[in-house]
Amino acid sequence: MPPRIAMIGAGSIGFTRTLAHDILAVSELRGCELSLTDINAANLDAVYRLLERDIAANGFPTKLSKTTDRRAALDGAKYAFCTVRVGGLEAFETDIRIPLKYGVDQCVGDTLCAGGIMYGQRGIPVLLDVCRDIRDVAPGCVFMNYSNPMAMLTWACNTYGGVNTIGLCHGVQDSTEVLANALGVPLSELDVAAAGINHQTWFLTVAHKGRDLRAEVLGALERHPVYRETEKVRIDILRRFGYWSTESNGHCSEYVPWYRKRRDRIARWIDRREWIHGETGGYLRFCKKTRATFARDCSRWLKEPAPDLSSQARSREHGSYIIEAMETGRTYRGHFNVINRGCITNLPPDCVIEAPGYIDRAGLHTPIVGDLPLACAATCNASVQVQRMAVEAAVRGDVVLLKQAMLHDPLVGAVCSPPEVWKMADEMIAAQKKWLPQYRVRAARGTERRRKASGHR
Repeated sequence: MPPRIAMIGAGSIGFTRTLAHDILAVSELRGCELSLTDINAANLDAVYRLLERDIAANGFPTKLSKTTDRRAALDGAKYAFCTVRVGGLEAFETDIRIPLKYGVDQCVGDTLCAGGIMYGQRGIPVLLDVCRDIRDVAPGCVFMNYSNPMAMLTWACNTYGGVNTIGLCHGVQDSTEVLANALGVPLSELDVAAAGINHQTWFLTVAHKGRDLRAEVLGALERHPVYRETEKVRIDILRRFGYWSTESNGHCSEYVPWYRKRRDRIARWIDRREWIHGETGGYLRFCKKTRATFARDCSRWLKEPAPDLSSQARSREHGSYIIEAMETGRTYRGHFNVINRGCITNLPPDCVIEAPGYIDRAGLHTPIVGDLPLACAATCNASVQVQRMAVEAAVRGDVVLLKQAMLHDPLVGAVCSPPEVWKMADEMIAAQKKWLPQYRVRAARGTERRRKASGHR
């Protein structure tokens, strides 16, 4: 039987339409059912109408459904994707704005640092509810998470949600493309293997036709007319560690304590041609711009000719390839976010790592990587301990542990004193209380204290 595939957060048009097109590019999957769900009925309907038009124009037998009832969408699903952003741009605004008052300057704020930690506090309760639904109505479903903070959410789902969850990110693919361009090697001919944690994954192998190119990477990037300006943080880390890392310059700069701790020096490390190179609040600005044009773009796309999905090239997103491998047996190799279980031997066995693996009918297989280089492991371990505390805080509703996670975050700790961290965390909890059921009583008390203090001034 063709599988039922649930898409949670289907109002996210970029991910949903891309993943759906990728799936339908596989002839064996065209008889599947795509079950779309989102809490935003208007966005859900817009994406549904686009996909309905695309499927009809290509003459595929795909069954398409939509519902705001997540449990109904998951019922009987063999696979499920998650692309939710809990709190939307309203909450995201506070992830960036409040820490900036305390000197914590973020470009993205969705993986680590103050913004990423709070994003996890909002997302974990929702994803654990999703896991409960999967256990009830779709047992055995393979849950593929695209939402950030990738490691924290995937950790919570596997450890506390009781659901086989794979975290999917395109950071390794994007960073491999940068290497191929810098080295002057066709992307299809560059062999890489990377391992670490999401957004801090280190390229341990870089080779072309059997020739080891690792010693050539630094020079190639330093000479490149674009990358030497747009990737200053990653090139500096490569120069000092000896290994190229994911993610983008903007992402990477906020995960470590060295590049964004003094506002007057940040400009040295970023390039303003695109937000992703390190602009303060750059991703928030980009998301606002995209959201503002959502309805107009959907209307325009509906008027354009539907794409020919039988010949359209698939994206580099892992999702469709995983389903294809498990349904057809055609092996797919990639890099996946999974529980470590000894794969990387100098990272904790219970944390979520990003490492090479392959998928076939039997599922995901991850070979042993062994030890990361010591500097790479040290950087990852610092982040892992923040993730651990943040996950536990979200599950327990432990506000002290949440503040301790922020205190130990590399960039927050480089900028803020402990009293400032406590004050910043209280302010963020109060601002986001409607998305934080585990902290709701605490947030209400904090709001009342501030109201009384303001009245006494």
